[in-house]
Amino acid sequence: MGKRSTARRLAMQALYQADISGNDIADAIKNVAASQEFIAATTGFAAELAAAAWRERAAADKVIKELSIDWPLDRISRVDHSLLRLALYELAAGETPSSVVIDESIELAKKYSGPEAAKFINGILGAYMRANLRK
Repeated sequence: MGKRSTARRLAMQALYQADISGNDIADAIKNVAASQEFIAATTGFAAELAAAAWRERAAADKVIKELSIDWPLDRISRVDHSLLRLALYELAAGETPSSVVIDESIELAKKYSGPEAAKFINGILGAYMRANLRK
């Protein structure tokens, strides 16, 4: 797994941990990074992603709520919710190609979530991209 892919996994895990525990995102990042050995660049990128996605979570949640028709936020698994928050932040930031963000989100969903998660996440992110291409 590449450095950026690993960083996205760490960022998703930190977002999940902060959401579940109610702890500060900085503490969650430290906990996740301390659980394994990573090079500083990977941990640094993960921390930047997680902190920014956490800061923008209200905007991401609004988008998720709008695009997950007939599927309230409280029914979305916390892992899927964390993946969507991270991906929506990265897509909005526009620094990484959207295809990379979406592909890596789907791969993380396949590995860390339920069997239908990849389809659900792909659907939400695809709808987001279609809506933003029209603007």
